Amino acid sequence: MCCLFAVMAVIGPRFAIIVWWIFDQARWQAAFSSFWVAFIGWLAVPWTTLAYALVFPGGVQGFDWVVVVLAVLADLSSWSGGSMHRRWR
Repeated sequence: MCCLFAVMAVIGPRFAIIVWWIFDQARWQAAFSSFWVAFIGWLAVPWTTLAYALVFPGGVQGFDWVVVVLAVLADLSSWSGGSMHRRWR
């Protein structure tokens, strides 16, 4: 069960980005200056990329920054989770 959760946490946001990009390309083109910026976000920081695309249409301001920071923390925790588990074992 834990492995299934870990796989979904890694694949889930990337799959959501692809599906959302297919159905709403205008939002992604407005949020990111080029395809490569969005692609690097898809590879490295998928939760942050999703959050930024979600809050971008009105401009990132106020509470939107909280959403983006929470997404950054989710990405950081996914990077550090594996190393902490290896140290624990």
